[in-house]
Amino acid sequence: MAKRVLLKISGEVLGGADGNGIDAKALKFLCEEIKTLVKKKFQVAIVVGGGNFWRFRDNADLKIPRSSSDAIGMMATIMNARLLKETLEGMGQKAHALAPHSTFYFAEPYVPARGSELLDRGEVVICGGGTGNPYFTTDSAAALRALELGCDLLLKATKVEGVFDRDPMKDKKAKFFKKISYDEVLKRELKIMDLTSIVLCKENKLPVTVFKLMQKGNMLKAAQGKSHGTLIN
Repeated sequence: MAKRVLLKISGEVLGGADGNGIDAKALKFLCEEIKTLVKKKFQVAIVVGGGNFWRFRDNADLKIPRSSSDAIGMMATIMNARLLKETLEGMGQKAHALAPHSTFYFAEPYVPARGSELLDRGEVVICGGGTGNPYFTTDSAAALRALELGCDLLLKATKVEGVFDRDPMKDKKAKFFKKISYDEVLKRELKIMDLTSIVLCKENKLPVTVFKLMQKGNMLKAAQGKSHGTLIN
C-alpha cells in the first residue's frame, strides 16, 4: 500500500454538475475525502486543473496565442489550489498552496524539498500553476510533481469507474480494464490521461490508479489498492 500519494483532479469537479465556477457542495465533498486520506496516515499531494475557469480549447475562437492562453489557465489552477487550501484549513486540516512563479501572496513558491517537508508533517500540499510552462497539461504536471515529491502512487480522479477502450459515457459497450500496462495505454492512445504523462510514469515506474471521484469512499479505496478503478503499471 502506498504511503505518499498524488491526487490529480480536474478543475471541472470543483464546478459541480455543470463544471463551471465553484460549487460549494462539490468542494466540501472533495475536501472531506482528502481529510479521510490524511486520517488514514496517507501523505497527500494534489495537482488541480483550471478548466472550471479557463481552457485553451474552449476559447480558441478568441485567437489568443497558445502560450498566453496557457498562462491564463495556469493562473486558474492557482485560484483552485488556494481555494482548496483555504477550504481544507476551514475544516481543520493544515494545507498549503504551492506554485511555480509564485511570490507568496497568492501561493507559496513551489520547491520540491519544501513540499516533501510539509508532506512529512502530515500537511496537504496542493500544487497549482501546472508545470509552470505552456503546452503541458495538468496531467503532465501531476506526473512531474509526483516524481519530484517521491510519491508512491498517482491517483487520477475521473467521472467514470476507470479506464475503458472508448468513452463509456457515449458507448455502453465500452470495455473496462481492471489493469492495463503503460504500453497498452500508449498503443491504444486512450484518452484517460495525456500521453506525455503516461510516458513519464512509464519511464519512472510510477503506478497510476484511475478511479471515479464523486462517490464516497472511492478515493480511500483507490489509495489502499482495494478493488476499485483501474491500475496502470
